[in-house]
Amino acid sequence: MSSATLKNTAALPWQARIDWTLLSLWWAVVSVGIIMIASASVSFAEANYGDAWFYVKRHIVWLGLGIGGGILVAAIPTHLWSNHGGWLLILALLLLMVVLVPGIGRKVNGSQRWLQLGPLTFQASEAVKFCTIVFFASYLARRGAEMRQQWRGFIKPVVVIGLIGLLLLLEPDFGTTVVLVATVVAMMFLAGIKLFHFSLLVAAGASGLAAIAVLSPYRMQRLITFLDPWADQFNSGYQLTQSLIAFGRGEWFGVGLGHSVQKLFYLPEAHTDFIFAIIAEELGLIGSTIVMGLFALLMVRLFSIAQQAIAKQAYFCGFAVFGIAIMMSGQAMINIGVASGFLPTKGLTLPFISYGGSSLLVSCALMALVMRIHWEVKALPELATEKPVKKTKQKAKKKAAQKQVKQPEQTVSANDDVVVAEELLEVAANG
Repeated sequence: MSSATLKNTAALPWQARIDWTLLSLWWAVVSVGIIMIASASVSFAEANYGDAWFYVKRHIVWLGLGIGGGILVAAIPTHLWSNHGGWLLILALLLLMVVLVPGIGRKVNGSQRWLQLGPLTFQASEAVKFCTIVFFASYLARRGAEMRQQWRGFIKPVVVIGLIGLLLLLEPDFGTTVVLVATVVAMMFLAGIKLFHFSLLVAAGASGLAAIAVLSPYRMQRLITFLDPWADQFNSGYQLTQSLIAFGRGEWFGVGLGHSVQKLFYLPEAHTDFIFAIIAEELGLIGSTIVMGLFALLMVRLFSIAQQAIAKQAYFCGFAVFGIAIMMSGQAMINIGVASGFLPTKGLTLPFISYGGSSLLVSCALMALVMRIHWEVKALPELATEKPVKKTKQKAKKKAAQKQVKQPEQTVSANDDVVVAEELLEVAANG
């Protein structure tokens, strides 16, 4: 952004700087999350910690940290994020390597994904999402022409996302790998990557991820369980079958807020990865549809902001918001798909709703970045666009011009004929 744009941005009153539609939709989704975590975790928290509101309190603390961090993110001009995208990439790679070091990274349920920060634990891959989106938005805005025209420009981002994906798989974190790779590929597509390169990338990525899923015994077991969870409903299919029971009990209008049975130690991870099953049980099909509708409206608003930024040639801003929208919508679809049995079981949170401090903190930071982008893009002048003139109108104007040019010639020719006729009459009279 230019200094003139920053001046125009600062001149806007604070009411005009905020996207109230986006803020309202975000707060609606966050409110659903607070209510549903309180409902889904109360029994589990009481039994394990002696405090029914244990998870709700921690969730609100993380939300406060997220809002505070978001204010800091929104205070930084976007050109600083764009200019320092390379440093954020280095930070992301360092986090992914540090978390793998024994004694530093914390292992939970067989995955070494967390870093201990005092009384809190932070999931490194969540911070990597923020860094990766900002880096690739910056790269595509600066090197988009090189990526479209040269193999070297195409290979560079592929190598980077491949390295990030490899480090994520070493944790292992297959779900985040899928979401992040898909997000970067979608951003490259928006930046104008050649169709052949795009098809090659999609085919290679899909083949690689499929091979990883098939060659890993526990991932292969998840695929088998997904196809028929009832065949082993008390072992590998237990979590999915309990989730499906929750969906079935919800029917149209649900059993009522707080009246879920599946959260009473039947459904594991009821307040985290499978919270949507509790939503379906307590609020029914109608309530679940409303929650999905809120998410859909939030994503539509994000895509609208991205479109406005690209229309004003603020390419970094457009790519960044587009990447955020793709990542959040993809993660939400995977989470809902897993809970409802449409996708194999995967450990991904439902943004802003599932309990998870790292996810909530980074999601708030991403939304704050969108707020800042909307603020700056709004201050940009509209680009002048000339309306295309129809060919028929062009032809009509051309013919009219030709007639105007030819008219004097026709007038001169007519005068000459009159003079010749008068001379012939005089000769005949004299003769």
